[in-house]
Amino acid sequence: MTAGLARRLAAEGLGTALLVAVVIGSGIMAERLAGGNLAVALLGNTLATGAALVVLITIFGPISGAHFNPAVTLYLTLGRQFDLRELPFYVAVQILGGIGGALLAHLMFALPLVQAASHMRSGFGQ
Repeated sequence: MTAGLARRLAAEGLGTALLVAVVIGSGIMAERLAGGNLAVALLGNTLATGAALVVLITIFGPISGAHFNPAVTLYLTLGRQFDLRELPFYVAVQILGGIGGALLAHLMFALPLVQAASHMRSGFGQ
């Protein structure tokens, strides 16, 4: 592995971890602060996520491309905009970064590091 690839992978993993931590953390915080108003909670989560995404893309985009998502990396690879040989490395650091970001968010809010979902989900996508 070249130093350039290692640098890009580190940026991609860190960016993914920070994005996931912001998404989960802002969701937890929004739910706690919204007093049961789901619309306010969703708005707070959406604004924080959008702002963080702009910052993270600005910082990590020039280094790694700031994909932060295996589906985006795969799409770019299929469109021949990304090197197929780097795909497995990017996907691995994105998955590890996502797990790390989730653990970080749980740590920040003193939640169990690993827990089952507590919200019932329904609908066509389930």
